Amino acid sequence: MSLPFAIIAVLTIAAAVAAMTLRNLVHCALALALTFAGLASIYLQLGAQFVGFAQILVYVGAVAILIVFAIMLTRSSEPTEQPVFSASWLWGLLVAVIVFGTLAWTIVKSTASQREPVQVAEATVKQIGDALMTGFVLPLEVIALLLTAALIGAVIIAMRDEVETKKSK
Repeated sequence: MSLPFAIIAVLTIAAAVAAMTLRNLVHCALALALTFAGLASIYLQLGAQFVGFAQILVYVGAVAILIVFAIMLTRSSEPTEQPVFSASWLWGLLVAVIVFGTLAWTIVKSTASQREPVQVAEATVKQIGDALMTGFVLPLEVIALLLTAALIGAVIIAMRDEVETKKSK
């Protein structure tokens, strides 16, 4: 394991833990964006340029920003007190440990993990881009329209709530 990989891995894990434990939703969203950026840098270190840049464009550039906008548009002005630990937190931890244990046991017992890796044909970023812009242009445009409609819907919902709040005062 190289030193840059270890540094990036530690920073990514720290950002993921911060995204789960911070109390402020905006700080959680920014920590999640940092986690996405850390994953993208790990992909780039592994030589998967397309996946790394797609991670940056889609997750850091779109999803994380959409989450920040959704939080800003829909959060109320009154602060709410939330307990740090609750019964649901303990149940969530228990379910996470069970799922992790089941997945780890399945991976260890799998015959696929004991086979020699098959030599895979390398797809370049240019080949993937050509495929997206020729054969898969319709699904790409449908996803773009769907994300745009979701953003417009979030703005409309936030505007309705704001108008109703002003009317009730």
